Amino acid sequence: MHRRMGSLLCLLSAAAFGCMAIFGKYAYDAGVDVGALLLVRFGIAAAVLAAVAAAAGALRGLGRRAVLTGLAMGAIGYATQAGLFFLALERMDASLLSLLLYTYPALVTAAAIVIGRERVNGRRLVALGLASAGTVLVLAGAGTGALDPVATVLALGAAVAYTAYILTGDRVVAGVPPLALAGLVTAGATGTFLVVALATGGPHLGFEAAGWGWLAAIALVSTVFAIIAFFAGLARVGPSTASILSTLEPVVTVTLAAIAFGERLTAVQVAGGVLVLATVVVLNAPRRDTWLRAPLRTRPATGAKS
Repeated sequence: MHRRMGSLLCLLSAAAFGCMAIFGKYAYDAGVDVGALLLVRFGIAAAVLAAVAAAAGALRGLGRRAVLTGLAMGAIGYATQAGLFFLALERMDASLLSLLLYTYPALVTAAAIVIGRERVNGRRLVALGLASAGTVLVLAGAGTGALDPVATVLALGAAVAYTAYILTGDRVVAGVPPLALAGLVTAGATGTFLVVALATGGPHLGFEAAGWGWLAAIALVSTVFAIIAFFAGLARVGPSTASILSTLEPVVTVTLAAIAFGERLTAVQVAGGVLVLATVVVLNAPRRDTWLRAPLRTRPATGAKS
């Protein structure tokens, strides 16, 4: 029962993350711009996560270095990833964006090998081959002229930024309670987007009332709830199972985008998406020496996405 509840929480977290691009599209339709979306999203999430972390006692005993590091991760790494993601979402279908972002587990693996944190083996080579082939199919399957090149660069840039964020956070925040780190990261991102908004004459909050509802959904459902549910599930099932269950996320996005906006992936793109998602399963499948070596984490300590 304990593991079943953990699995359910991981699936609910993935579904909540998967809704984010859909909520974002609806927010754009209500007149919300990218700057306002990011500022309001992270501002609400930071306040709620700080309150939850304080109530849980996760903020006690945090050192100055941990606090500054968490804020910097949000202000630089996570803000960059989220900004690129939502800029791409303005110009690209939510379904295609979700598949391109999900190349990040393979990118983390490749980068970890290059910088010497992981060794090359058959499992990792297979995963990288699947991810590379899948990405080519996802992009090629759109047909000539069907892809916005700027949006594609932004989407892949978001995956690269997320990779750097994960690899940095994996080393510099060891021992920081996850809820505390989530609060610090979202607070740091809020600071960045506030500075950007003020520098560009904003924030521009004169959008339709419906926009506030979609922003609240992004902040509370696809950020706060998604993070807390992932932590709770991770504690019950472990990182490998949690990572595999999280592959539900792009499936939810693709399904909802088809229902809400009529977005359709080609058969070639679907095949490519399956290959991309298969990399997570390959990287985290059980092996005989699991008790000797922890699997590579494919999600950062904050449990957050985009």
